Amino acid sequence: MKRIALLLLAGAIVATDAPPYRNSPERRTVVETRDWGEWAGPFRAKLVPSMMQDFGERYIYAPANAALPPPVKGVQRVVFLGDSITDQWNLARDFPGMPYVNRGISAQVTAQMLVRFEQDVVALQPTAVVILAGTNDVTGFLQIETPETIIANISAMADIADARGIRVVIGALLPVNDYNENARYVVKERPPATLRAINAGLRGLARRRGYAFADYEMALVDAHGLLCAACSGDGLHPNDTGYARMRPIVSAAIAQAINALHHPAKLRGRPDR
Repeated sequence: MKRIALLLLAGAIVATDAPPYRNSPERRTVVETRDWGEWAGPFRAKLVPSMMQDFGERYIYAPANAALPPPVKGVQRVVFLGDSITDQWNLARDFPGMPYVNRGISAQVTAQMLVRFEQDVVALQPTAVVILAGTNDVTGFLQIETPETIIANISAMADIADARGIRVVIGALLPVNDYNENARYVVKERPPATLRAINAGLRGLARRRGYAFADYEMALVDAHGLLCAACSGDGLHPNDTGYARMRPIVSAAIAQAINALHHPAKLRGRPDR
């Protein structure tokens, strides 16, 4: 009897030590082998611990959002959401007197913008949002994405805007070039064919849903299918000439989106799924 009792006790201990039920498979272990270079490597190392606490980096615009009053009745606020191409766009200079709000954050990917969309767009009560995103996703800088998942993330942001009655402007990804020493890695990291494929998908999304489409690509591309040399100093970010070409494109797209508010026949049908 004593032996049986000991065996039963041992069985109880084994049962207690059994791992808890878990439905998900084991996490993978990733070893970083890519050389990110002298600038991107340290920058990426700095970002990762911070993003473990706030992946969308919502802290960046939290004080500005809190200080921004609601739009005055009749004022059609527009939020520009994006990465460094938006972040470096001086909206006050290029659109003087317009109620445009810049919520670009350099180096961000679409998944981060989706996380902060409620805070940095919806909470600001805009009439419309201009979404220009995806070029950093292509590099795999923070997220490994495909053209399909990039478009899916942008579609999800647009879904949120639709649900809140915010008009949507989709921006085409800008072309890139490698025309000088500062731009030597840009085309390799952002293959033009991939950028064009994403833009084709974004055009299709805008067409199906009735969104306005800001076709920056057509305004900035040169005869070689790359970003015009006069439009950028680093092959990626527009300079004053580049932004000057983008300005009328987005102005027309915003006008189209807002105009649809007053012409119900122009409103889109149900979202595609």
